[in-house]
Amino acid sequence: MTKKEIVKTISEAIGMTQLKTKEIVQNTFDAIVETLVEERRIELRNFGVFEVKERAARKARNPRTGERVDVPAKMVVTFKPGKEMEEKVRQLDAEKKARQAAAANGQPPGSSTPTPAATPSPG
Repeated sequence: MTKKEIVKTISEAIGMTQLKTKEIVQNTFDAIVETLVEERRIELRNFGVFEVKERAARKARNPRTGERVDVPAKMVVTFKPGKEMEEKVRQLDAEKKARQAAAANGQPPGSSTPTPAATPSPG
């Protein structure tokens, strides 16, 4: 999803023009970046935490030549999702595994009824 699509979705949901919504969305993103630069951390409840951390210097290898390269330490932004986001993503994973299991058992996608061979016989 792009910023333009986010703006369109929000605009339609709240009945505001896309131009005004775009301004609000951009100001929100700018505030997040500015807070990260100044305070190095921003916590958005029910969403997650953005944090600036230093990534240590390391040795790497150029994939084309195989030559060893020194990569200097650098500042990076990390993101730790909030509980609500984690749970929703885990649900996606569980749904994917359920679809894969159903496909392995020869069931059509979205079907939750067991095939006759998988149903235990009474007695």
